[in-house]
Amino acid sequence: MGEFNISVIDIDVPKDVNVIVGQSHFIKTVEDVYEALITSCPGIEFGLAFCEASGDRLIRFDGNNQELIELAIKNAKKIAAGHTFIIYIRNAWPINVLNRLKNIQEITMIYCATANPLQIILIETNQGRGIIGVVDGFKPIGVEDEEKKRERIEFLRKIGYKKG
Repeated sequence: MGEFNISVIDIDVPKDVNVIVGQSHFIKTVEDVYEALITSCPGIEFGLAFCEASGDRLIRFDGNNQELIELAIKNAKKIAAGHTFIIYIRNAWPINVLNRLKNIQEITMIYCATANPLQIILIETNQGRGIIGVVDGFKPIGVEDEEKKRERIEFLRKIGYKKG
């Protein structure tokens, strides 16, 4: 077995932004993700970056918000793993776009969709880098009681995600 290194990198997640990290297999991803996002939720702002794994091996990018585009490029450079992508969204939630993204033919994996502190676990070999996992937020510190359960149920109704 060849040699490898495992590392952990922190991904920037600003307060009012959600991040989605995934893997795809084709340069067409950038345009397809753009179309899926722009048509999924009125008012969505986003930036995306895609790490090309062959050919020119560039970080390809697009979006409709320059700040989020720059954030995506900056963090794609940190990840630097072939055929991975990172999307930053504002004025929308991952729940508004995930099914659209999952239906893009070339997307093979969504690692996470979060507004929590995020770490990417990378493996690096003599060939390149790959994502082997993510750390999304923090570990649990207990189990919900009846009051916390009621709060959860009320919250989902308050924001309109559940009826009744």
